[in-house]
Amino acid sequence: MQLTGLLWGRKLLKRVEFPVAEVLGPEASVDEIKCLIKRCGEVFIKPIFKGGVGKKGKAGLIGRASDITEALRHKERLYFAEHKFGSTVAKADGVTFEGAVPAEHEVYFSITDSTVYRAPTMTITHHGGVDIEELPKDKIKEVPFDPLTGLKSYHVSNALEDLGAPKEIISPLVQNLPKLWTLYNNYGMSLVELNPIRMSPNAKGRLVPVACDFKGTFDIDDPAWKRLDLPPHLFASDYSEFEQEINQLRTYQGQSDVFVINPNGTITAPTFGGGANALVTELLGEKATISSDFGGNPPYEKMFQISQIVFKYWLKQSNVLFIIGGKANNTDIYETFRAMADALREYFHKYGPTPLFVVVGRGGPNLVRGMAYMKDTLDQLKLPYRIFGHDSAMSEVVNFALKADEWMEREGRRQIGERMFGKEPELLTT
Repeated sequence: MQLTGLLWGRKLLKRVEFPVAEVLGPEASVDEIKCLIKRCGEVFIKPIFKGGVGKKGKAGLIGRASDITEALRHKERLYFAEHKFGSTVAKADGVTFEGAVPAEHEVYFSITDSTVYRAPTMTITHHGGVDIEELPKDKIKEVPFDPLTGLKSYHVSNALEDLGAPKEIISPLVQNLPKLWTLYNNYGMSLVELNPIRMSPNAKGRLVPVACDFKGTFDIDDPAWKRLDLPPHLFASDYSEFEQEINQLRTYQGQSDVFVINPNGTITAPTFGGGANALVTELLGEKATISSDFGGNPPYEKMFQISQIVFKYWLKQSNVLFIIGGKANNTDIYETFRAMADALREYFHKYGPTPLFVVVGRGGPNLVRGMAYMKDTLDQLKLPYRIFGHDSAMSEVVNFALKADEWMEREGRRQIGERMFGKEPELLTT
């Protein structure tokens, strides 16, 4: 679950009284935009994308205007702009108008859970406004800290002094940056990132840190994020009915993160675990219908509902149902496999049989019992399958799924269909 930009980021930052640039949404009137330009001198026009979409500036998707005519021209250009990153294309739905903030210094700041330090970690540099990956290590400071005591002023002060930051920016940052720990800690967040924070002089000439961009992600297993009363549609990466249905199942127990990769894909892969999701999504490429992470030990009822939705939208067009995950520590494999097998049986009963090759790769508690239940169900449905245990390399399992997809495309759908229906069904000739 991820938010980017100031349209909603401003609302979150205001909760902890962190200074933030003025911003107007897509519904802003001409008079409101004129007034913002008059107050700030100029505005930046940015498209609104679902989820986290980076590199907009490098793609030419940010406009800059000092008069209303230029602002409206950028609005027309960017309102429904498309942005391609990797193999994914995102479509904008509106724009924001953000007031310019004059400054000589720009700062990057983030708080996130570090797998290296096993603790929340502050990352800071006074060379902000650029991709953090582009900076040499000696210009960035990473500071892990105790979550029981939180981020303190001395963490910020010591880090900036070690970096050799200008003296005039240290005190304002020391006073304001610890506020972001309150936002991070109180609302179930796993990342707060501001880039850039522009150090702008106030009426008395004193520098004030002003957030000019925002990125935040939430841990959906922590119900604290619900205190923000954010609308559920914010966390869908698309407006597809499939993602909207899945988003209704977001709860504190068990994840339900999905992203449509290719509406015309032929491998549907319910995936368990972030590491498995990253590997499977990369290797399947355009063959995948969705990218998903259904880990977190979901109970039977939730896994059954998730499977119902996934199968309803994607099973008919798929050659391969690919159920894959790493070796779980505490996810009950029997419960998740029983739920998915029951949902598959229900799909065949409700929508009719469909030619399908099932590939399963998993490890964890109650594995044998879960695989036995899945095997019995697939035998009853007369579906071919291959099941891999936890000792199989995941990349090899993915490669087998790709080969199964090729065989299904070449002749498998016809052969399975003839076995199911006793003849070549209309489905197989389309």
